[in-house]
Amino acid sequence: MDADSEGRARRFTSRRLCALAALLLALATAIGALAAHGLKGRLGVEQAAVLQTAVQYQFFNALGLLALGGLIERWPRRALRAAGALLAVGLVLFSGSLYLLLAGAPVMLGVLTPIGGVALILGWLLAAVALWTGPP
Repeated sequence: MDADSEGRARRFTSRRLCALAALLLALATAIGALAAHGLKGRLGVEQAAVLQTAVQYQFFNALGLLALGGLIERWPRRALRAAGALLAVGLVLFSGSLYLLLAGAPVMLGVLTPIGGVALILGWLLAAVALWTGPP
């Protein structure tokens, strides 16, 4: 493993993935509370549905990222760290692009939403393969 790939592997340690998951969960909670209390009546039905989708995806996938971080602590595998990286990037792109679009960002930013969704799917598939094929 060269120095660059070693450095990338260290970025997605169990502790860092768990910390990132906790930050994403805190952010999802704050955005959900803002939507429920501060934005109530200010968003149209379609905008509220988009916000709900972004928050739900962030919550569920951040909880999964937290669990994956725990698995990496017990079973450190490069494929699981790569899955964590895909999940982290996917969450930022998927939910983040939806939040930014709702805040008035250019519509072209919407191209990031499906890319984030694909990253989430690939991250979970990679995690599944790593867990299925790895040693007990």
